[in-house]
Amino acid sequence: MDLKAILEAALFAAQRPLSLAELEALFGEDERPATEEIRLALATLADEYAARPLELRKVASGYRFQVRAAYAPWISRLFEERPGRYSRALLETLAIIAYRQPVTRGQIEEIRGVAVSSGIIRTLTEREWVTVVGHRDVPGRPALFATTPQFLDHFNLESLADLPALPEFAVSPELEDVLAAAQTDPTHPSEEPPDPADAEA
Repeated sequence: MDLKAILEAALFAAQRPLSLAELEALFGEDERPATEEIRLALATLADEYAARPLELRKVASGYRFQVRAAYAPWISRLFEERPGRYSRALLETLAIIAYRQPVTRGQIEEIRGVAVSSGIIRTLTEREWVTVVGHRDVPGRPALFATTPQFLDHFNLESLADLPALPEFAVSPELEDVLAAAQTDPTHPSEEPPDPADAEA
């Protein structure tokens, strides 16, 4: 049994990251390799792809093959639709949730200094980057928002600890830099409908 080849084939065939448990489940009980053997095979695969345009990357949901970012300008031309563009207001809201989670809409508005439109929250939840994880124990019980594993996967993060340092939320250019990858996503060509509340952004 060629463990490395089986893992490589499974990762190429999958349409999403595969966890260690899912990779282990590829094998019957009588042939299942130890977890450390699978980790070692994955590390060997990653080394073999080090000089190729593809890379084996570990993200929050597991392992996946992906095109290296350096090739994005050419690969993006395979898609007929224009890449999505996201407003500064949406990126600021997402960054605040990522760094201050769990956070209420009111707290986001306090940090940004302006109202957060329903369109922004709807877009972030539809993208499955943000979800409601509970409610704050105050009058009105406002929803608490936090990021999802899909958010980590999209931004090539294994955990929230991998987020870059961002000491100050008030500087919009920094927020844009942190989430610059959201500016180009060929699979989602449009952003949320324009909202008058976002005119300041």
